[in-house]
Amino acid sequence: MRFFIAGIMQGSLIPAELHAQNYRKQIEQLLLSTFDDAEVYDPLANHNQSIDYDDDTGRDTFFNHNRMCREVDCLVAFAPTASMGTAIEMWEAFRSGKIVITISPMVHNWVVKFCSHLVIESVEQFEQALNDGTIKQLIANHSQSIDPRVQ
Repeated sequence: MRFFIAGIMQGSLIPAELHAQNYRKQIEQLLLSTFDDAEVYDPLANHNQSIDYDDDTGRDTFFNHNRMCREVDCLVAFAPTASMGTAIEMWEAFRSGKIVITISPMVHNWVVKFCSHLVIESVEQFEQALNDGTIKQLIANHSQSIDPRVQ
């Protein structure tokens, strides 16, 4: 099972800096401890200096990650506040029929609401959904059919 961790990096910050990224390791560890066959891709892990990339490298990285979102089995998005990059990654996965699980308190946001198969408000609730089988059941029941409204 291939997972992609999408999540806020710069968000709406004006300076060239990142939001706290500790959620990435938490989510990765939870997935690895729940799914024996999990392969977890964290886009920041191999690109921790991406904020300083030149335009060509940044563009290649951006579009490669968006392509990957169409190819994984499940995208886990962490969006405590709005994130344009995360929204694009969610859209790419969703429109390709992939499972999208979003960790966000923004339950009324249309991208969160309509491009997610499951919305959970916190990492703690994500852990609970892994432990109680909610996420395994979602994965087991998911068909990769694409909603005709997104084509």
